Amino acid sequence: MVHRIGIIGFGKIAQDQHLPAIRANPNLELTAVASQRGLKPDEARHTFTDYREMLREVTDLDAVAICTPPQVRHLIARDALEAGKHVLLEKPPAATLSELEDLRRLANEMRKVVFTTWHAQYNRGVDVARDALAGRTVRRLLVTWKEDVRHWHPGQQWIWEAGGFGVFDPGINALSIVTKIMPTPVFIRQADLAFPANRDAPIAADLRLSTGPEDTDLQAVFDWRQTGPQTWDIEVDCVGGPLLKLSHGGSRLEIDGSLVVEEESEEYPAIYRRFETLLAEGRSEVDDAPFRLVADAFMLGRRIQVEAFEDNPPH
Repeated sequence: MVHRIGIIGFGKIAQDQHLPAIRANPNLELTAVASQRGLKPDEARHTFTDYREMLREVTDLDAVAICTPPQVRHLIARDALEAGKHVLLEKPPAATLSELEDLRRLANEMRKVVFTTWHAQYNRGVDVARDALAGRTVRRLLVTWKEDVRHWHPGQQWIWEAGGFGVFDPGINALSIVTKIMPTPVFIRQADLAFPANRDAPIAADLRLSTGPEDTDLQAVFDWRQTGPQTWDIEVDCVGGPLLKLSHGGSRLEIDGSLVVEEESEEYPAIYRRFETLLAEGRSEVDDAPFRLVADAFMLGRRIQVEAFEDNPPH
């Protein structure tokens, strides 16, 4: 069965990841795109600048992938569900936990699928790490997630606005891995959030986490000011072993110093295969665990003002 997909919001992530994944899947067809900028991929039979026109006029559309900034996703997703469409949500899935819970409820009422996508979870190294940690007691966790915002989000002002998540836009990827691989739930105990003087979202964050016992050392460091090589690493040390290191965003795994997994990332093709399965089963999949940790970090966070950030600093 071929599922007809529409993309709402045709920015960088949709162009770089969603479009190739749909294009490569014989069971999916990109039927329509709604882009405020009027961008038109060749294979889309219908293009719109207003997503509401797309929902009204493309009557054979099965589902939509919402790739807009998170501040507006809730309203768009509600409109899509009420129009009888299944919904795939790019991460983070909404602006608030309350909005996500509302979408979960509405999807159930409408008997439609809503799917929260955490792309970093779809690396094989993450699954192998989860299995290796099952039943273990973790005594140390170190997440180091540092990248160059000017490279990954050039000129994207929405990401610096309230509700844009700032450094937690990539940082939530790390937390999605943590919530999947850790054998017990983790909690935010302390958060230091660095806000540029001219921005409403953090550029860096230092988190202290806990699983309950006080003798564990669990921390996560996120920073958007890194230049040169980017760092996306997670180290986990267990009582009695093993020692794990996930790197390259989860596509590379070492256990006790031995390389176990190293392969090219296939995150978005895997996401769309999972979406196919959920559509066939008529079942939603809403994972809010990474989202809750980010919300808790903002709730508990100590605000630290740092120097102003400019997309194009003077030379």
